[in-house]
Amino acid sequence: MTREQPSLPLLWLLSDARNDATIEDALRTLPPGSGFVFRHYHLDPETRHARFDVLADVARQYRHVVILSGPQEWGADGHYGPSDSLGAGLRLATAHDGEELQAAIAAGVDGIFLSPVFPTASHPGAATLGVHGFHVLAQQSPVPVIALGGMTHERARELDWPRWGAIDGLASTKVA
Repeated sequence: MTREQPSLPLLWLLSDARNDATIEDALRTLPPGSGFVFRHYHLDPETRHARFDVLADVARQYRHVVILSGPQEWGADGHYGPSDSLGAGLRLATAHDGEELQAAIAAGVDGIFLSPVFPTASHPGAATLGVHGFHVLAQQSPVPVIALGGMTHERARELDWPRWGAIDGLASTKVA
């Protein structure tokens, strides 16, 4: 029996070394049915797998969609990363410019994380898309686009885009 593919949530929490201490609480405060992308690149493979299992269990208690960054088949609902290296299930690509966006569309992905919209701690000093640049690219996509990069509830309202995700912007505050 194959698992039914979940729909693409509007709100996404991405894991990182920076939010690991608060991520379980953040998963509990997200609206049920949100999305969770497990990254945790800082961990060795065995520890990373164990941490995935723990966080995936918490996420599933709240009916969140669980996505894994990387090729491993650990029972996630899908995979996240460059469009040419995605595994089974929901396929969520990363894109940072028009060329990567078009490559993701051509690869037939289910959704695209487009970033960075705003300045972000993950890539200090990096060029950003800004509100206008994000909209110009996002409107070229026939598949759902998820805004990423410096996103918070306030910036999501400023961007006026339905799908967005964050690392720091959701990990330590209660979702309204």
